[in-house]
Amino acid sequence: MHNGPLLATICAGLTLAFILGALAQRLRISPLVGYLLAGVAIGPFTPGFVADQDLANELAEVGVILLMFGVGLHFSLKDLLAVRRIALPGAVAQIGVATLMGMGLSYLLGWSWGAGFVFGLALSVASTVVLLRALQERRLVETERGRIAVGWLIVEDLAMVLALVLLPALAGAMGGGPAMPDAHGAATASQFGLAGILLLTLGKVAAFMAMMLLVGRRLIPAVLHWVVHTGSRELFRLSVLAVALGVAYGAALLFDVSFALGAFFAGMVLAESPLSHRAAEETLPLRDAFAVLFFVSVGMLFNPNVVVAAPLALLGTVIIILVGKSIAAYVIVRAFGRSHSVALTISASLAQIGEFSFILAGLGVALGVLPEEGRDLILAGAILSIFCNPFAFILIDRLVGRPAPAQAPAPVPAPPPAAREDEEATDLRPTSLTGHAVLVGYGRVGSLVGQGLRKAGQPVLVIEERREGVEAARADGLEALLGNAADPEVLAAANLAAAERLFVAIPESFHAGQVVEQARATNPGIEILARAHTEAEVEHLMQLGATLTVMGEREIARGMLAHARQAGG
Repeated sequence: MHNGPLLATICAGLTLAFILGALAQRLRISPLVGYLLAGVAIGPFTPGFVADQDLANELAEVGVILLMFGVGLHFSLKDLLAVRRIALPGAVAQIGVATLMGMGLSYLLGWSWGAGFVFGLALSVASTVVLLRALQERRLVETERGRIAVGWLIVEDLAMVLALVLLPALAGAMGGGPAMPDAHGAATASQFGLAGILLLTLGKVAAFMAMMLLVGRRLIPAVLHWVVHTGSRELFRLSVLAVALGVAYGAALLFDVSFALGAFFAGMVLAESPLSHRAAEETLPLRDAFAVLFFVSVGMLFNPNVVVAAPLALLGTVIIILVGKSIAAYVIVRAFGRSHSVALTISASLAQIGEFSFILAGLGVALGVLPEEGRDLILAGAILSIFCNPFAFILIDRLVGRPAPAQAPAPVPAPPPAAREDEEATDLRPTSLTGHAVLVGYGRVGSLVGQGLRKAGQPVLVIEERREGVEAARADGLEALLGNAADPEVLAAANLAAAERLFVAIPESFHAGQVVEQARATNPGIEILARAHTEAEVEHLMQLGATLTVMGEREIARGMLAHARQAGG
């Protein structure tokens, strides 16, 4: 009873991932590398303990659901529509280019055109988890680059849903076996034909989206608001998880939509509710834990023998993923008039493959279209590309460079009238303020601080990651920048070197610590005031350079005691 495969997989996976992830962090490498190596260590191709691969994959799927739900909570239909002109054609073009490159390699390997098509298609789609983790680590999800990448991801997901439906129907023509009756609705092939299957699939996706926008948009926030009024935090946390997992599973069961896409739309309809921020906080711990299990499950797939058996084919596969896709994405983004930094970020984000690639490869082998060697190359290419992806971002940071903060940066010209609003996130216009206060975060605490400083006549610049927060600050008459305050480029635009005071009003202690550390390095003499929730957070922020750290609970207690003394005195 104590040695069940589920418990063993969770314990071994998370424990080893922690050890190797912490070691990677110590070596200044992305912890993702440690998570992947943990999977290799407990996989079937290395000696010692072997975890259950099937269970690991199912646990990883929970991470995908929670991750996409969290992204949806910070995304809106307006954001999705704002990038449709680049995300839709860009993703389709990139899928086409990558598929052709894969078919070219398969031709050199002597495979059939059908095998090459499946192989190239599997190499064309990026991993949901890897892409989003990379964006979240750099606080880019709510920037223009992040919105384009997420929109691109949604288009790729929809394309793969269509591919998984159509592949069984086309297997015979591609040199494979007959359609499988249980493979994503392929049993309808003989009844409706190829065109009918395509229309049926598009109809199901449209029906799901319509249901979420018409019914879910009202029902989900209403249910969570009712739960809030029960006063039970435990019940609220459970309701958020039930919404994320329930909608994702129901979307897959009833509409043949991927778990990731279903969870994303569930989060997106909830994003319009005031409870979205709290819902994101409640799902964060589980989301991170299960996302780690995803990387462990990917590591378990890696068979080192493929390096010896087919080194040149593996090299070609990795080059397509890391170089070919990156160049294609860069050219496409630049062709749409986006900046050099945006194009590089998108190309790095897409320079890897993941979960949909595994599913497509498995289905291709089961239908007799793709040889087993192709599946092995896809799996090896996936783990090597995920391993290299953090280094791709480091390389891009060096290529783009970071501007040194200037004492008195000159204002840049306003963008031309043809510029789009969604480009504002990357066009950081340096402020001309000096002797000002920089306020990081414009939520419940930050807005009160900002309004108080404005009434006192203090010039203020707000740095906020949420677009709605920037709009609120500007509506209150404050200058604001949209971006990550821990980014030296953002701090340079805020002219922190010439600022008198920094207020860090965000609740997340890890992010706050990064901001404090960067700010102290940029301006050693600046006064830094930060907020914290625990004594440990106070000590952490003070060690990183905060001048004063205010713990909310302590100030509330002092206020209560002061009132009690006045009432009794």
